[in-house]
This record gives sequence, structure tokens and C-alpha cells, in this order.
Amino acid sequence: MIIAVWLPLVMPLLAVPTARRLAESLPPRAAAWLLACCAATLAACTAAALGLLAVAGALRLPPVAAFGHLERALPGTDAAVTVPAAPVAGALLACCAVAVARRALRHRAELRAARRTADAHGLAGDLCVLPDAEPDAYALPGRPGRVVVTAGMLRALPPAEREALFAHERAHLVGRHHLFLLTAALAGACHPLLRGLRAPLAYALERWADESAAARVGDRQLTARAIGRAALAARTHAAAAPRPGTAPAATSGPVPRRVAALLRPGRPADRPRGRLLPVGRRLIAAALLACVAFSAAGAVDAAADLHQTVETAQGEQPGR
Repeated sequence: MIIAVWLPLVMPLLAVPTARRLAESLPPRAAAWLLACCAATLAACTAAALGLLAVAGALRLPPVAAFGHLERALPGTDAAVTVPAAPVAGALLACCAVAVARRALRHRAELRAARRTADAHGLAGDLCVLPDAEPDAYALPGRPGRVVVTAGMLRALPPAEREALFAHERAHLVGRHHLFLLTAALAGACHPLLRGLRAPLAYALERWADESAAARVGDRQLTARAIGRAALAARTHAAAAPRPGTAPAATSGPVPRRVAALLRPGRPADRPRGRLLPVGRRLIAAALLACVAFSAAGAVDAAADLHQTVETAQGEQPGR
């Protein structure tokens, strides 16, 4: 166990840069799913490893061993490591739990506040127009989801570009992109290195919505102009009212890079399914899969080893 349990804690060192590199070569939708799934899996393995370290060390203490009905001390030679590591792992796990809970509660509070603001103004279908002069627009998730836009943003865009902007925000709602961003935020609370996946994930989600909007309005250049003009208007005016941290917005992220991608000819939203990847991309994908697999296998192996060790200390035959 003492070797396997450390794998989930160190694998993000390799997995995060590998996932970022692979995401750059994938279509936006695939890149978003890849980054979100990697973040969730690695965060879960990290929490499991910390929990196993804490339990393994605690079970070597006489009061805890008596509570667990252990007839003898845990076998193995890793006591010199697990006992001092247990309180550190326990403290880190508690910090992770508190950070995750606080982030989830803040997410809920931000959405409630934003919905109260939206409910105070008139609706036109799924569109909510705020009277603020500062240009802003974002997708507000919920039941039902809403596209929130300020009067300043409406004045900054001509009618055709408004429709492209609305299509972009509706794509965020349909894809439930706020859940991707929340997953990355919660994963980053479990392991600091996983915070490196949030920026590429946010970019992939914006590119996903860009391509969906372009397909919806049938004009990639119009969509690019709408996004560029909206971002320019938002950044040359005073800051608008704070929006929820997980509410996607067309004006966020590296807008010039997104506009360039839309204007690049012959680049549809998704490549045909089943298309063979280049050798380099397949090697990167294999490396990332190995990192995630080693992380998960380390947590599972450590849990199985601890279970068997506890059964032995309880005087039971392993496997019975």
C-alpha cells in the first residue's frame, strides 16, 4: 500500500500538462469532456488516497485499533511512514472537504442571487434584459435556463450580431457548460495542480459554443464579428455587475484566438467520428490514459491492500 497510495497524489504532475496538450488537438466538444473527466477522476483518486493514508495511520494507534476490533497490530513495515503521514493526510483531506463544500455553497448562492436579479426584470422567452449600461451577456443556468444580457450590450451590437450572441449563450445552456466549470473548480479544491485544467476547459467550452452559434446562424464570419465586438465593448467599459463564477459568457477567455479559429476556413466544429488520429496524438492520448489508469489503480490497490491488512489484524482469513 505504501507505494500505491502515493500514485494518485503525484500523477497530476504528468496528467495535467498531458491533458492540456491533448485537448489542444481535439475538437472543442471532445476537449471539454476530456478535461472535465480527467479533472473529476484525478480529484476523486486524490481524495481516496488521502483518506486511505489517514485511515492506515490511525488504525496503528491503540485506541483506534481497539475501536476497530483489531486483535493484533497491523502487519507490514510501513508504520514509520503511515503513522506520521496520517495526521497530515487527514488534515489535507479535511481542508479539501471544506474547500469543496464552500465552493459548492458559493456556486449555489451566486446562482440564486443572479436568478433573483433576473426575476426582477422582464423576460422575453428565455431572454432577460437588465437595464445596466455596462455591456455584458452570459448564460444563467437553472430551470429554465436564461440568457442574461444588458441594455448596454444590446446597444453595442447590430441585430444580426445579437442573434449570434444569443445563439452562443443558448449553446452554453443546452450543453450545461456550467457543470463542466463547476467540476473543474471542485477538482482544483482537491489538488492544486488540477487548477491548471480550468483555463483550457473554459476555452474549450467557449469554442464549443462558438461553433454551435456559427452552425445555428449559418455564418462563421458573423459569429466571429459578434463575439469580437461584444468582447471589445465589455472590455472598454466599466465592469458590469458580478456574474456567477460558473456562468459562461461569450466575452471571456482568449477572444482573439477564438475569433481566429472561427475565421479559419475548413474547420468544422467536430471532425468525423472514427477518423484515425496522427501518431503523435495517439501517443499523447496513450500517455494520458496511462496516467489516469495508474492513479485509479493506485487508489484501488491501496484500498484492497488496506482491507486485507485489516482483516488479518482482526483475526480473519483474507478472502472470507
